[in-house]
Amino acid sequence: MFKRAITTSPEVTELCVKAACVLHNFLRRKTMGRKSRTPVEESTDEAPDTPTLYLATGDSYRTIAFSYRVGHITVAVIVREVAGAIWTALVEETMPVPQTEDWRAIAAEFQERWNFPNCVGAIDGKHVVIQAPANSGSLYFNYKSTHSLVLLAVVDAQYLFRVVDVGGFGRSSDSGSLRNSAFGESLRDGSLHLPPDTIIPGAERLGLLPHVFVGDEAFPLLDNLLRPFPGRQITRERRMYNYRLSRARLVVECAFGILSSRWRMFRRAITTSPEEDDGKDITHTYRRVHG
Repeated sequence: MFKRAITTSPEVTELCVKAACVLHNFLRRKTMGRKSRTPVEESTDEAPDTPTLYLATGDSYRTIAFSYRVGHITVAVIVREVAGAIWTALVEETMPVPQTEDWRAIAAEFQERWNFPNCVGAIDGKHVVIQAPANSGSLYFNYKSTHSLVLLAVVDAQYLFRVVDVGGFGRSSDSGSLRNSAFGESLRDGSLHLPPDTIIPGAERLGLLPHVFVGDEAFPLLDNLLRPFPGRQITRERRMYNYRLSRARLVVECAFGILSSRWRMFRRAITTSPEEDDGKDITHTYRRVHG
């Protein structure tokens, strides 16, 4: 008889996703000074150490436990502890809360690299596939007919994650995930400390223009969030705008691609169980990692 594989709770899954994001930033910053390469080439660089094997492979706890001749409960504790320690140790270094000068620097990079002025980030949502938790109904069921948590992210011009929000139900649209997130609330109430409106060189006739995030058609049009013009029968100017916006927005899709290539946890359905987070098998207080 097969033994039941131990599972990980949605909360631990969220923590692992956050840990992978800060590790993505950490490793990418290490490679920025090297010879320019494509995101796919960069994703194959660093072989993960034993503590990050779960993030790198997405293997079950029992598979990893068998590989290292330890108990699967031990692996479960290690995954939770290491993910928490990685997030605690690296988040301030690799993903600090952006301030006005940070947003201004991001906008300058988008202008230089992607020819899109006043852009402070590209936003998109990624579905992290999970096995449906017991008694969750259709909360996690998404439009792809799988179950998932939503990773909502803002990425800068160099494929670095600047804002991540994990935990939206798979049934939520990108617009709904944004609306229900802390970032979305700050975007609506104007508390993100974005730079003041500026005049774009060459477009003085338009007057002062706000700094904006760029997203696809799934997102709403807001004062500080742009989306493409809908339809195909549009003017040349609108078609050019859509092209420029799409080009700038691709950085977030590339960042998700790098993330999935490096951390193959994102390529598998993660087994989850809400009961386990409250159970006796895994009880641990996170500790800060000091390098």
